[in-house]
Amino acid sequence: MGFRFRRSARLGPLKFNFSKAGLSSISVGGRCASFNIPVSRAGGPRSTVGLPGTGLSWSVEHSPAQGLPNSRRLRPGQLEALKQELLALLKQQLLAPGSPSQALLKSGQITSLLNNPGLSAHNATQLALIETPEAMEAYLLRARSQDDARRRAQRLVQAVEQARRLAGLR
Repeated sequence: MGFRFRRSARLGPLKFNFSKAGLSSISVGGRCASFNIPVSRAGGPRSTVGLPGTGLSWSVEHSPAQGLPNSRRLRPGQLEALKQELLALLKQQLLAPGSPSQALLKSGQITSLLNNPGLSAHNATQLALIETPEAMEAYLLRARSQDDARRRAQRLVQAVEQARRLAGLR
C-alpha cells in the first residue's frame, strides 16, 4: 500500500483539505452534514450527511457545473473537441507554409532519415510519428483521455524538434 498524506486546515466555516499535490478540496459543514467542492480531484461537488459515532453516512455527488474544468475526465464530445483543437494547433505550428518542419516533410528528409541504418530505435519511433501529416493526425486521434491527448501532442512536437536536429547534423 502506498504512502498517503492528508492535511486539513480550518479558516472560519471553511475546511481546506490538502494532499501531496496541493489543495485538493474545500469543505463547509461539520460532522453531521458537509458540502465538499473538489479543486484537484475528479468529480463534482459532494454533499454528505452522517450519524456521528456510528460510521453510517449518505453521500451524493452533484454533477459538475458546466464550463468548470474540475475533472480530468471529459465527456466523449469534449474529448473529441480537445483532440481537434490540438490537431488544429499542431497543424498551425508545425505544418504552416514556410516552417522548417514543413520543409522537412516536403523535401522527404524524414523518410531519408528513417532509411538511415545508423538511426537508433528511439529516434526511428519518433520520426515514424511525423513521417506524414496523416500519421501525425492518426497518432493524435488515438488518444483515450485528456492527459493522453496532451502527451501525444507533446511527443509530436518533440519528434519534429528531433527531426530538425538530425537533419541539421547531416
